[in-house]
Amino acid sequence: MTKELWINLPVKDIKRSMEFFTAIGFTFKTDSPGFTPTSAPMFVGTKNIVVMLFEEAMFAGICVNKISDTSQGTEVMFSFDAESRDEVDELAVKIKAAGGKMFSEPALVQGWMYGCAFADPDGHRWNVLHMSM
Repeated sequence: MTKELWINLPVKDIKRSMEFFTAIGFTFKTDSPGFTPTSAPMFVGTKNIVVMLFEEAMFAGICVNKISDTSQGTEVMFSFDAESRDEVDELAVKIKAAGGKMFSEPALVQGWMYGCAFADPDGHRWNVLHMSM
C-alpha cells in the first residue's frame, strides 16, 4: 500500500521559487538526491509533505502532457494550516513581501476558519487556514 505522497509542481525558475517559498517558511534539503539544478524537494508541515519543484521543461518531460496555464485556470489549490489567526496575518505579510499575489486577504471564512489565499510566482494557488471549531 502507498506509504508516502509527493506532489510534483512545475515552476519557471527553481532559484526564484526556492527564494519565495523559503521567505514564507518552507524548507529545502539541498543534500537530497532529488535536488538538482532543475528540481528541488520542498518540505511542508510537521509531516514533511514533499512538494517537488521541477523547472517546466523537466516537468513536461515527466508528465508527457501540456503544462496548465495558471493565468487561465486553476488545476489544484494547495491548502495548509496556521497555528493562529496571527500566523495567518504574518504569513500574508511575508507572502506579499516575497512576491506572492494575494487573491483573498485574511478574513473569517464560513464562520469558523480564518485564512487567506495567494498565488505563488508561477501562479499556483495556495490557501492558508487557521481552523477554530
